[in-house]
Amino acid sequence: MVPVSRTLAATSTTPLREALDGLLGGLPPKQAAQAVDRLITTYRGETPTGAPVLRDRADVAAYAAYRMPATFEAARSALEALAAAVPEWTPAGHTDVGGGTGAATWATEATWPGPRPVTVLDWAEPALRIGAEIATANPALRGARWQRARIGEALDLADVDLVTVSYVLGELTAADRTAVVDAAARAARAVVVVEPGTPDGYLRVLDARRRLVDAGFRVLAPCPHSDACPIVPGADWCHFSARVSRSSLHRRVKGGSLPYEDEKFSYVAAVRFPGAPAAGRVVRRPQIRKGQVLLDLCGEDGALRRETVTKRHGARYRAARDADWGDVWPPSDED
Repeated sequence: MVPVSRTLAATSTTPLREALDGLLGGLPPKQAAQAVDRLITTYRGETPTGAPVLRDRADVAAYAAYRMPATFEAARSALEALAAAVPEWTPAGHTDVGGGTGAATWATEATWPGPRPVTVLDWAEPALRIGAEIATANPALRGARWQRARIGEALDLADVDLVTVSYVLGELTAADRTAVVDAAARAARAVVVVEPGTPDGYLRVLDARRRLVDAGFRVLAPCPHSDACPIVPGADWCHFSARVSRSSLHRRVKGGSLPYEDEKFSYVAAVRFPGAPAAGRVVRRPQIRKGQVLLDLCGEDGALRRETVTKRHGARYRAARDADWGDVWPPSDED
């Protein structure tokens, strides 16, 4: 099975953690807290469009502490689902549109280790500067280009294997969102779009998915099909969860006490080349009851269904008890 990323793995993120700790270490706690409060208000409400959300170094440092570990995990979960569907493929180059401090860039390197040409585009110069600063902690990212660009209708991307558009569409006008997705479709062989796991975030992903399919892409994750999404907008929304471990510094900045948090996200991964999407995917938290597990699934036929797995199913029942929200179903050894 391909699980949702459940923890922020130390093996791939220790340099990122250390870089973030060093970044915030030089920022007065009160200033960091004020910037975090403003960003929380922005991300929970209506985000102004037409101007960068991150205005200065304090904003960017606060964002990096408040959001980067979570957006890294969400992006890595989406990218790992893509990698599972095309196990022989490795992107030869990557463009991170609206990449900011580079969470999706780090996630791409964690999914497919090794140096490759990387370009991070963003309109916020402070974010690019700090992203480049953080990236020096990762040898594979030291050659990345951090380039200022207007993320909108004027966006023109060079041809590249992979384009990520992560946590940026919500900052754009409807016209700019359309232009960015279309630019990614023209340039890339594979496109991954990640948005917050809210009803509005899902609708933005759903629109991007439609545009990619119309442009000739095949959806490989999370959907087992490229047909219309069977979820009725307004009645429900497709989203998943990634568990993120918090450092002590992260907990202080966010005012939390738990050693972890769960990041909800929606995404689509689509390609122009052959791949093997899952036969089905768990789209809600499994319900474990006495002697049975209820799984809500999206299937390759483009429909939603519920499967009840009981003890009499033996190994399948044990697999169902271990299944998590976002997992491929059935397990690969049963396909």
